[in-house]
Amino acid sequence: MREFLELNPPEKFWQVLKSFLETKIFQTEKIELDQSLNRILADNVFSPVDLPPFSRSTVDGYAVKAADTAGASASMPTYLDIIGSIEMGVETELELKSGQAAAIPTGGMIPKGSDAVLMIEDTEKIEEKLIESFKSLAVGENIVQKAEDIAEGELLFKKGHKIMARDIGALAGLGITEFNVFKKAKVSVISTGDELIPAEAEAKIGQIRDINSYSISAYLNKIGAETKKVGIIEDKFESLKTALKNELDQELVLISGGSSVGIKDMTIELLNSLGEPGVLLHGLSIKPGKPTILAVIEGTIVIGLPGHPASAWTVNNVLTAEIVRVLNGEKAPAALGRENQKYLIEAELTRNLVSDKGREEYIPVKILKKDDKVFAEPLLAKSSLITNLAYGDALIKIPQNKEGIDKGELVKLTLIE
Repeated sequence: MREFLELNPPEKFWQVLKSFLETKIFQTEKIELDQSLNRILADNVFSPVDLPPFSRSTVDGYAVKAADTAGASASMPTYLDIIGSIEMGVETELELKSGQAAAIPTGGMIPKGSDAVLMIEDTEKIEEKLIESFKSLAVGENIVQKAEDIAEGELLFKKGHKIMARDIGALAGLGITEFNVFKKAKVSVISTGDELIPAEAEAKIGQIRDINSYSISAYLNKIGAETKKVGIIEDKFESLKTALKNELDQELVLISGGSSVGIKDMTIELLNSLGEPGVLLHGLSIKPGKPTILAVIEGTIVIGLPGHPASAWTVNNVLTAEIVRVLNGEKAPAALGRENQKYLIEAELTRNLVSDKGREEYIPVKILKKDDKVFAEPLLAKSSLITNLAYGDALIKIPQNKEGIDKGELVKLTLIE
């Protein structure tokens, strides 16, 4: 078998995936409103009704004709006859004529003939059926007009919109309690390594607890995947082949530890033996994460992640998470590889950073604030260490064409979630 490892630019990784994902049919399902948080809409959602369905008062006071308050002030009030009151939740049959007013609560229906509402604080009751107004009103003042929020048939959310907590209230207010969303990306995570043991096991000399299954699964679940921890598989061809074969009904399978120099040939041979097209690239010009493997096996994306925790986490955060967002319907395949601007902030670097030119490098940083300025303090450590990620707040990306970043330079940070 020929040696496959080469330093491919990240752009090639994305291009290979785009051509595959653009032909993929994404599955959808209908869900209820209570289960919709963080799900991705599979269709445009239009309002079935006007909201509000009738013109309403935004204050407690009196529905009036604005013209009847013209020139009113504390020294020169105008006088209005009270003809009745508006009840909450009941359609009113009152109709105002010039010089008349109707008592109205916040949220009450505006009666016919009225085009403004006087706040109760701007009035004084002279008699049982007579008030004086101390304020001149404009037409529409203190009123929310029918359909002012959204009109029947108007687009509320576009396909691909991620449902946030604030959106659920809008949907409820419109009576939209069921809709189609994209199914969650189904992901399996396999850890390999004869030295690995489960997190709950007691470690003996030469053994280390599995970190990657937990950190990778937790992050992918957070961004919307349905992730399955397969467990620890021994570094043997048939064992790994059987484990991987059993997961090919998933959309994405991650193998942590199968891309390093020690077992890379076995992993590549194994992936190529399971179906077409097999391994598409091995090796990326990113740091950490150089030995990453990308394969597609009979429609399932398989990624071989580095075994070192920080390397595996970085590749998962920078590359795999973007694939999950596409599989979830949150992102179009054509958008793969574009900078995610949503979580970027700027900070001043606290020290010089040197980087290998020709490799895209990601470095965790601590965010500090002093004298109303934001600083990024790099946390430098070996890729086998996980604590930098636990202590770090964000990542700095050093582009391939730069040999480093100078102290005091403003850098963009992607927050670590």
